[in-house]
Amino acid sequence: MHTAVLYLLLVLNPLLSTIAIQNRSPYTPTDLILLNSGAPSGDQSMDRRKWEGDADQQSKYCPMNSETSSASKASQQDPSVTQVPYMTARIIRSKYTCMFPVSMGPKFIRLYFYPNSYSGLDTSTSFFSVTANGYTLLSNFSSYLTVSAMQPRVAYFVKEFIITVWDNQAVINLTFTPSPNCFAFINGIEIVSRPTNLYSKDNDYAYPFVNDNMIFNFDNTTALETVCRLNVGGGDIENVDDTGMFRTWFDDSSYLFGGLSGVEHMGRGNVTIKYSKDTPAYVAPEAVYISKRTMGPDSMINRNYNLTWHFLVDSGFNYLLRLHFCETEKEITHEGQRVFSIFINNMTAEAQADVIHWSGGNSNPVYKDYVIGVPGGGSQSNQDLWLALHPADHSTYAYAILNGLEIFKLNNSDGNLAGSNPEPLMVVPPSSQQQSSLQEITKSKGSSVVVIVGVVIGVIFVKI
Repeated sequence: MHTAVLYLLLVLNPLLSTIAIQNRSPYTPTDLILLNSGAPSGDQSMDRRKWEGDADQQSKYCPMNSETSSASKASQQDPSVTQVPYMTARIIRSKYTCMFPVSMGPKFIRLYFYPNSYSGLDTSTSFFSVTANGYTLLSNFSSYLTVSAMQPRVAYFVKEFIITVWDNQAVINLTFTPSPNCFAFINGIEIVSRPTNLYSKDNDYAYPFVNDNMIFNFDNTTALETVCRLNVGGGDIENVDDTGMFRTWFDDSSYLFGGLSGVEHMGRGNVTIKYSKDTPAYVAPEAVYISKRTMGPDSMINRNYNLTWHFLVDSGFNYLLRLHFCETEKEITHEGQRVFSIFINNMTAEAQADVIHWSGGNSNPVYKDYVIGVPGGGSQSNQDLWLALHPADHSTYAYAILNGLEIFKLNNSDGNLAGSNPEPLMVVPPSSQQQSSLQEITKSKGSSVVVIVGVVIGVIFVKI
């Protein structure tokens, strides 16, 4: 009897551990779909999540039609690439729709790509568009060009979007349309619910619009694309360590600009983050609010530079920037002790940022949202997006802080989120087949202007 019980505990222990981890999450999604495209059966990924295959006749979401699509395996496996969901793919030759029955409400859609060779097809010749319930997510998209432009180098990437499913829909129709004489492919599809008011509010909620010092409104009819999600001053946070939505938070060091990049604070061990009604526990993991990046201890140096991050974004869209803050240093407990300015693209988003004033006390997390328009037109398909922090002269602690950062692209008036394909940053001699198929931040303060000039390296968010 005791032997049988011990055996059952050993067998069930991994499952019980997984359930315990999920039960500790502040949010439980109503919908969670993981589709390993091109796989003949279900399998488990490295994060211990169970993915369904779609390469049999019983596929619930993607119809089997040998004339329009087929399953395939990657010809080779990069050392960084995991088996699930990247080593199989669905190859799509003509317009093809997968249908995902879901409950109403906002959903994350994550598309997984590993540009490789599949059934003799080189993904450098793959260009296609993707729509979801009337929103254009990608247009004439090239995964090959996208991965070639990424720094540091990666072999795979994820594109994350957010759309809302309405009560008269009850389904996400995800449609892949190859460009003329091309094919589409997809390695994995993930659909996860999120809380209704996590990012978009109702139209009574006013977002500061940085360009014109006005307010900006958008609700759940607006679709979003994730540009980045950063654990500022801390390490990566894996998707299973998120608050239930399986978001991945990444280290911010690749986006820092300039020789002075501040100081990373991993937090003291006895900090308890005090979530609230205004900042519920599902907004961001505790690890985001415990760690932070700040300026150094020398106030004279701090007052002569900005703590700055740089991003490359698509032109012609509005962007939502969510900045996460939490004061955890024991010395800072009152308003006015640490005050700093927030600049976005050389425009003042916040002249007197005071985390204690916003949050009400030490260890209380808070986030602030700002919307900025990045103009289109001209010859540039991509433009710089800058975020800079600078301490106020009267601040007792003359160093700005930031705990976390999320940036989202908002769809334009016709429901489009798609930008242009990037220019590759690294020049690699292409194969003959590829050759044939692929043809200053400033800060104003008073009457003085400080100009920071340097070499800018474009960085694209590639991980989710």
